[in-house]
Amino acid sequence: MIHNLATFPSSTASSRLLLISSSNSKPLLSLPKKLPFFSSKSLASPQNSRPISYYRPPMNILNKLGFGTRSPDPSTMDPTVPQGPDDDLPAPGQQFAQFGAGCFWGVELVFQRVPGVIKTEVGYSQGLLHNPTYEDVCTGITNHNEVVRVQYDPKECSYETLLDAFWARHDPTTLNRQGNDVGTQYRSGIYFYTAQQEKAARESLERQQKILNRKIVTEILPAKKFYRAEEYHQQYLEKGGRFGFKQSAEKGCNDPIRCYG
Repeated sequence: MIHNLATFPSSTASSRLLLISSSNSKPLLSLPKKLPFFSSKSLASPQNSRPISYYRPPMNILNKLGFGTRSPDPSTMDPTVPQGPDDDLPAPGQQFAQFGAGCFWGVELVFQRVPGVIKTEVGYSQGLLHNPTYEDVCTGITNHNEVVRVQYDPKECSYETLLDAFWARHDPTTLNRQGNDVGTQYRSGIYFYTAQQEKAARESLERQQKILNRKIVTEILPAKKFYRAEEYHQQYLEKGGRFGFKQSAEKGCNDPIRCYG
């Protein structure tokens, strides 16, 4: 997506426009051409600063006149429901797992390919606003994360297998960032449904930390209310993305994932 930060003219100052481009973000309303993905492995050490999002909603004359999309007002947010537990139920004999690892398009395809995974959905969780839209999440105000909710058969797929796929997919040492995607909605997170999942997640993080030379910033928290993302986000890469280049979701497939193909 292209993020626009604009300062509008006043009587004493001329307007200035700062354009920040993120090469592997997603569109707000339409699906613009995506730029190549750059590995987060080449980035500098994670910043130990307060989480921020560099996105600001674009302003135009309609916004100034009181029309068009508006940013959520933090003072009106009631976190009671969104900070509550995920009360959806998996199919009988199956379990849920929830992960945040950057842009959820590529993360979902990773889990779609894991044998024993029955269903995947992308959505928003861990935030403060009830029923958020993609535009709401992109403001950075609601504190939601882009997540994938995985429904899996524990007889065919262990939770540890899902954790392995999670670590392999992203760089867990970059705070609120994956590649050129910057914002709290791209943070690394494992959201557990049971005490067993929590224990496995923490042990897995400890093992992973021993093989990395930078501090892992992955958060491990209870799974909270899951808000399913807009339909065009679901199975986005399998469907072909903007250009119709479908990518295989076949079980066991190890084809490279083109994040925005």
